[in-house]
Amino acid sequence: MKKSAASAPTDADALPPEILEFIEQCKAAPHPESFLIAVLQRIQEHFTCLRGEHLDAVSQLMQIPSARVTGVATFYHFFSFVPKGRHRISLCLGTACYVKGAGKLLEKLEELLKIKVGETTDDGQFSIETSRCFGACALAPVMVIGERVYGNVQPDDLPGILKEYHDLAPQTAKPA
Repeated sequence: MKKSAASAPTDADALPPEILEFIEQCKAAPHPESFLIAVLQRIQEHFTCLRGEHLDAVSQLMQIPSARVTGVATFYHFFSFVPKGRHRISLCLGTACYVKGAGKLLEKLEELLKIKVGETTDDGQFSIETSRCFGACALAPVMVIGERVYGNVQPDDLPGILKEYHDLAPQTAKPA
């Protein structure tokens, strides 16, 4: 049996009310298409990634061709089509950080969380990303979780830092 048009889901159903309200505010401003990146960022913050139905909804609601919406979403590296963890860990692998041990930090993070760069833990709590430079070389090696910057991080610091974000953060092996 075919659904009636009245009960069929619309593209707007893919987005929460606060994002729909933001889109309406953007549409009321001059050059609403200039808000496309801001709209996509809000969607990603809410859902941790962008999905096809989100891009379709933005295209329809903002009256921007879907090829343009998809083009913007795929062009910028900060947009993701893969779900990210609730706590996004970004580790700087720039020269200063790498020389001061960022490679060892990355190995330890992957060991503790049992994931690789670009992956998310099974419980959805953490994901690991890398960056080339945060502009905080004096604090090398630098790691950012959400909005918080950690400087001079050592591998032995990681279990305690992770515990701040998740009571079940993986623990290191017990001392012998």
